[in-house]
Order: sequence, then C-alpha cells, then structure tokens
Amino acid sequence: MRLGAVIITMGNRPDELKALLDSVARQEGAPVEVVVVGQGVKVTGLPDGVRTVDLPENLGIPGGRNVGIEAFGPSGSDVDALLFLDDDGLLERTDTAELCRQAFAEDPELGIVSFRIADPDTGETQRRHVPRLRAADPMRSSRVTTFLGGANAVRTKVFEQVGDLPGDFFYAHEETDLAWRALDAGWLIDYRADMVLLHPTTAPSRHAVYHRMVARNRVWLARRNLPAPLVPVYLGVWLLLTLLRRPSVPALKAWFGGFKEGWTTPCGPRRPMRWRTVWRLTRLGRPPVI
Repeated sequence: MRLGAVIITMGNRPDELKALLDSVARQEGAPVEVVVVGQGVKVTGLPDGVRTVDLPENLGIPGGRNVGIEAFGPSGSDVDALLFLDDDGLLERTDTAELCRQAFAEDPELGIVSFRIADPDTGETQRRHVPRLRAADPMRSSRVTTFLGGANAVRTKVFEQVGDLPGDFFYAHEETDLAWRALDAGWLIDYRADMVLLHPTTAPSRHAVYHRMVARNRVWLARRNLPAPLVPVYLGVWLLLTLLRRPSVPALKAWFGGFKEGWTTPCGPRRPMRWRTVWRLTRLGRPPVI
C-alpha cells in the first residue's frame, strides 16, 4: 500500500517540522512520500525528497490540506492513503506507517484512522483528543464517528467518493464534516491508541478566531449534513452546552457572532445524511445531536 503524508506549516516551527520529517523518514517499510504546504510562506531547508507547495496566502487548515491532497494527483490518487500530521508533532514509533498499511489492508471498509495524541513530556492524552464521548480511557482503541485533524490517515478512495475537506471552514469542525460524509457513504473510522503522535499539550482557545469559527462552523456542519428535523436539536444542544461552560463575556460575544454568521452566510452544498446513518452514529455511541 502506497502512503503519502501532508503537512501544512506557517513557517514558524522549523525545528519541530524537521523533527517531524525525520520521524516520518524513520518509518519502517516502503518510504512515505511527503508534501509540505507553506501557508503564505516559502518553505526552505527541507530534506532531499520532500516536496513543497508554497501558497501565496494562508488558506486555513482544510484549504491547505486540500492543496496537499491534490499534490498527490486528483483526490490523492497517486497513493492509497494519506497521513495528515501537525507540523509540531512527532511520530513516536517507527512502525506507525506499517500499522496504517496493515489496518487498511485488513479492513477494506476502513476509510479513516485517527491516531492517539500524547504530550511528549508527560505521555498524557487530553480528553478532547479522544474522538468519542466515552473518553476516560485513551488507551482503548475503538470505532468512532470523527477523527483528529492533525494526526490521522485517510484512504484516498474516501476523497474520490465523498469529496475533500470543506475549505471555507478555514478552522474547526472540518474533520467531522468529512467524517459524516464518509460514514454516510459506508466507510468506517477507527481510533487507534497504538498509533501515536507526540504533540505538546495546548488549548484550542489559544487561537484568536476560535470561538467565532467554532460556532459558525458548527452551524454550517449541521446545515450541510443533518436531516432537517435534527438541525435545531443539534444546535440547541450545543448552545446549551456552551452556556453551561460559562465562557467569558468576550468569548460568548464572539461565539454568538459566529453562530449568527453560520445562519446568514452560505454553508456550501447541502447533502443531508440518511436516517440509517443517523442510527449508525447512534449505535456507535454518538448520535448526531451532540
């Protein structure tokens, strides 16, 4: 199975990027071809054999990754699966690529594999990095309904069948959008605790646009993918959860601004999932109302 890797960077982590590339180069089995996408920067000083694509502007996380996908041919078709890795991450083990090949080869319905993210100093995995509701045990692998954007592998046939990441999202929830479309098309998603990306513990709210884009994209996600009766239920639940978390006044103001923007701006094509997919998500432990 041919593997490629897509890494997006803003050029502000050269040492971490080099360490990540070294960890990819150390993978057992056939070499993993790597494309690094510079988000509004020119990427230089990379090892021989690493391809680069320099974008004139920052297209956001999904937009940059889509460019990386197309660097491997239409829908990434030059390879069988693509790894998506954060530029400040590090593959802990040398057999991660081989584990990916094995997972995809053994299960033809497996479309996406979500890696476990662990802090390089403590080894701990944040609860938010376990893509399921029952997240108390990050060492338990399982079938899931979404995946982690900066630590995963996707079979390129998924992109061929359901399309790429929603570029207009820019940041937040683009993984769930792709996951729901993949699940609706019959693909499976696995969380694998033995495939580890080391990554410093961070808070998502460190990004200035976090609260606005999380809210806006949550509305877009529902409008694009959910059957009409579930849209108000899903968004009502998330509105309640947001209020219960008692964010600061500026954060809440930004969140409501994004929530309004999600309703008043185009969300892209609407392709509501089938009700049997709703039931499938429910059986996996995460009905699409939360």
